[in-house]
Amino acid sequence: MSTSILRSTDRARTTTGWLDSAHSFSFGDHYDPANTHHGVLLVQNEDVISPGEGFDTHPHADTEIVTWVLSGSLVHQDSEGHSGVIYPGLAQRMSAGTGILHSERNDDAESADEPVHLIQMWVMPDEYGITPGYEQLDISGELRPGRLVTVASGSPRHDSAIRIANRGATLSAARLTPGQTVAVPSSRFTHLFVTRGTAQVEGETLEASDALRATDFGGTVVRAATDCELLVWSMDARLGE
Repeated sequence: MSTSILRSTDRARTTTGWLDSAHSFSFGDHYDPANTHHGVLLVQNEDVISPGEGFDTHPHADTEIVTWVLSGSLVHQDSEGHSGVIYPGLAQRMSAGTGILHSERNDDAESADEPVHLIQMWVMPDEYGITPGYEQLDISGELRPGRLVTVASGSPRHDSAIRIANRGATLSAARLTPGQTVAVPSSRFTHLFVTRGTAQVEGETLEASDALRATDFGGTVVRAATDCELLVWSMDARLGE
């Protein structure tokens, strides 16, 4: 087993007049050959998008994109005719497959006067050239404090809210109150990210936007020091396997 901690302040950042984006891995102009992925997780960006702004129509291919909104809401539209509003407690996935165009904007009529704060994660699919797709499901009722909820998975072992095209990757979420604990699932590659609050694991204190990366990890207990939320990727393979 090996573990490492990526602190919030150690991430590269992209800032514009309307976007503040912190990158857990190499992204765009920020390239670090020692930090390109973990397991099959290629991208984890924490974005804050100003009201009325967002990413205009742009292309993707052969990527599973999962978006998790922390506050505000994000409007999705794509070239396959899918559209939706993503808000806290909604599990959402877009499979880029053979190619898709989409936009993501903070212009929903009900919340366009506040920034949207989100985590976007990209995972490699098992196969290239699949049919593009989109899926979303409200799981607010499942996210009761003290439970680890399966948000997205391609594994036949998991009955997840949404499905992704990678059989060895699973995303789970937990919301904890002070003193509550959850056990991290066992996997070859683990990426644990604190979206808010403070948690303790393996003798380390993780604040909001800190991440723990581990190999051959699992069963370890995470304890909440404050009200907090966790996103945990459990992966059975690394890129290229």
